[in-house]
Amino acid sequence: MSHIFNPTIIREYDIRGTVGANLNPVDASALGRAFGTMVARAGGDHVMVGYDGRTHSPEFEAALVEGLVSTGMKVDRVGLGPTPMLYFAVHHANASAGIMVTGSHNPPDQNGFKMLIAKHLPGGGPIYGDAIKKLASLAAQGDFVAGKGSSKKIDVRDAYVQRLLRDFRRSQPLKMVWDCGNGAAGEIIARLTSKLPGQHKILFPEIDGRFPNHHADPTVPENLQDLIKTVKAERADFGVAFDGDADRIGAVDGQGRIVAGDQLLAIFASEVLKTRPGATIIADVKASQVLFDEVAKLGGKPVMWKTGHSLIKAKMAETKSPLAGEMSGHIFFADTYYGYDDAIYAAVRLLTLLGESGKSLAQWRDGLPETFSTPELRFPVDEKRKFVIVDEIKSRLNAKRAEVNDTDGVRVLTEDGWWLLRASNTQAVLVARAESQSQPGLARLKAQIADQLSASGLTLSQL
Repeated sequence: MSHIFNPTIIREYDIRGTVGANLNPVDASALGRAFGTMVARAGGDHVMVGYDGRTHSPEFEAALVEGLVSTGMKVDRVGLGPTPMLYFAVHHANASAGIMVTGSHNPPDQNGFKMLIAKHLPGGGPIYGDAIKKLASLAAQGDFVAGKGSSKKIDVRDAYVQRLLRDFRRSQPLKMVWDCGNGAAGEIIARLTSKLPGQHKILFPEIDGRFPNHHADPTVPENLQDLIKTVKAERADFGVAFDGDADRIGAVDGQGRIVAGDQLLAIFASEVLKTRPGATIIADVKASQVLFDEVAKLGGKPVMWKTGHSLIKAKMAETKSPLAGEMSGHIFFADTYYGYDDAIYAAVRLLTLLGESGKSLAQWRDGLPETFSTPELRFPVDEKRKFVIVDEIKSRLNAKRAEVNDTDGVRVLTEDGWWLLRASNTQAVLVARAESQSQPGLARLKAQIADQLSASGLTLSQL
């Protein structure tokens, strides 16, 4: 039976939509049939499936498994937990593929799917771009293989926690706050911290897809206020926060200051480049120029790449990079880990680094050159219009012979610094960012963004 997905849910590096509007369990079942077909034709038959804490995730997971089983797949259901645990399960079991049911950092009424095929199979790696379009085409044609598969529930939580602990090195015990944000990380963090030295306070560990305390998106400063207050009140050394499926990390130093994803990457690069001198370190187009300069200063090779967890992972595989990251808090370790984005693992690595170095996170942060920058600024815009606006702005900038990097959207270099505008691949928004060496310079960069958006008919309520 053929199935046509709503085209708005077919994203660059995953499938994601609004439940009841453009995404329903029937889509999950069809995706299971399409993905099972893709895995079967690549020579695989073993798929791991997990789901996050959203209220509708169990129903979507059941429909997905039904579709996979109909193609002959042997499905291991790892249950409720963070996306990195699903990725780990694929490696741990040497499975053919994995699918995670998750809305990630999106609002509670949204859900979706992150997918990968094991690297030992043809076309192995994260499923994104043309591969996602191929899944949609298979479904539209009803071009599914048929088989009699099976499914069973398995528990990988203890094995995952043990793997997280493997790269932890005991040193100076620290006081740490963990903000789970009612996301999927809660139970794993409880298990993990019970085995770590030092003092650990956990905020909002109860998994609740309604996110009753604050939304689980650490890129938004408002969502870190509980963490900041607790770090200060407890006089903790630092704190971390996670998004809904725990593949993105946020961090706060002992003074309650936010440490951005690109700053964390610069700190991690100093550690990784000691054992991998000259290695390629990848960051997305939203990252600070400070990060790229720091990597070069440390003897590494900085590479600017497109935003998107699947795109970064693919670039890492291509360049054999041991470390990559995004401004949004996706951090990818491939030196002693598997090369995927695991915020919990990144937190363990940060705990080790701070304990061994004897330097606080605040000292590491203060050791980086000071800049004046915006956070990620998000402007709601029609899903179909967002890419058109970026193309319009690019055309106007090229006509003015501006210095533009179009790796992903437009990153414009000026005497004052740089500004970026790109279309989100996960939400109906345009994302902007700017960075300068001075506050007046930052104001001029923000004015340029506002002028360009206004020229494309977008009225701004921020900037």
